[in-house]
Amino acid sequence: MKVTFPHMGNLWICLNAMLQYLGVETVVPPPSTKRTLNLGSKHSPEFACMPLKLNLGNFMEASEMGADTILMAGGCGPCRFGYYAQLEHEILNDLGYNYRLVVMEPPEKSIRELLSRIRYITGNRSWLEVIRGIRFGFRKSRAADDLEIMAMKLRPREKSTGQADIALTEALKLIAETQRPEQLLTSYNSSMEIMKSVPTENRPVLKVGLVGEIYTMLEPFANMDIEKKLGRLGVEVDRSIYLSEWVNDHLFMGLIKGLRSSHIYKKHSAPYLMHFVGGHGQETLGGAVYYNNSGYDGVIQILPFTCMPEIVAQSVLPRFSQDTGMPVMTLIVDEQSGEAGLMTRLEAFVDLLAEKRDRKKELA
Repeated sequence: MKVTFPHMGNLWICLNAMLQYLGVETVVPPPSTKRTLNLGSKHSPEFACMPLKLNLGNFMEASEMGADTILMAGGCGPCRFGYYAQLEHEILNDLGYNYRLVVMEPPEKSIRELLSRIRYITGNRSWLEVIRGIRFGFRKSRAADDLEIMAMKLRPREKSTGQADIALTEALKLIAETQRPEQLLTSYNSSMEIMKSVPTENRPVLKVGLVGEIYTMLEPFANMDIEKKLGRLGVEVDRSIYLSEWVNDHLFMGLIKGLRSSHIYKKHSAPYLMHFVGGHGQETLGGAVYYNNSGYDGVIQILPFTCMPEIVAQSVLPRFSQDTGMPVMTLIVDEQSGEAGLMTRLEAFVDLLAEKRDRKKELA
């Protein structure tokens, strides 16, 4: 069995660590590129959203590297993500790919089914070893998130453009290459030192909260490296969702304390969106309110074209912006999106935020 999984930001780092620790052979797909998207788009329904197309492309490229088993998350509720795995598997079967499919449904749907799928992947490993493997992968996800958070603070303040990204690449590689749980703390400390070595200047920066659909927030290829682009425009970015927070909420049922929870955003979403609409629609509204209350300068919503929960959130955001005065921009991405158009919109939005900040200072 050679197990593969889709790319979604640094998800591969923690999944690869967990599976290899348990003795499972893995095949990490190449990083998503235009080829990946073209492969997936060619064989996907036209109005399927971008994450499905990239997932499909990841699996096709992983098959070229010898993968024969897909490990994929499942879902429930009013979002098409719950059907991704089955649809992608059917498409791959029609194309002649001989993949086995293992879907990890969230535990709130069926804990017994989730455990049986874990047992199928890990074989005769003891449950104690499985728990240790999951813990190792989760600790890596937290380490990767900490490094990305630091990079988002460094980018608008770095003395030499690009140094934070070079340091982040080196630091993440150190975490990814750590083989044993007992070595991770040393690797984490070394990776943080790499990030702290980036020379910075004390300069005023704008702060923008990034909200929206989780895949397009976490996967740099899908959002065209929006965090890097904003950082180089002098903007410090924060995401409403990080991988370790999502894992804690949806797999560990919030048992690990000290991590931000999506439940905060659900409380903040009133009076704009007071019920679950699928995906991260409610969290998008709550995140916007959270960032407004936290003194951020603006909010950017990012979503894949045709994403139903985010379309609901998008329709309500103008009212939030009108009530609070918080500037909001929505970015919709698909296989037709281009970097030049994105850059033009980001530059205009950042100029608007800077002008608004300067007016506040004049009136103070």
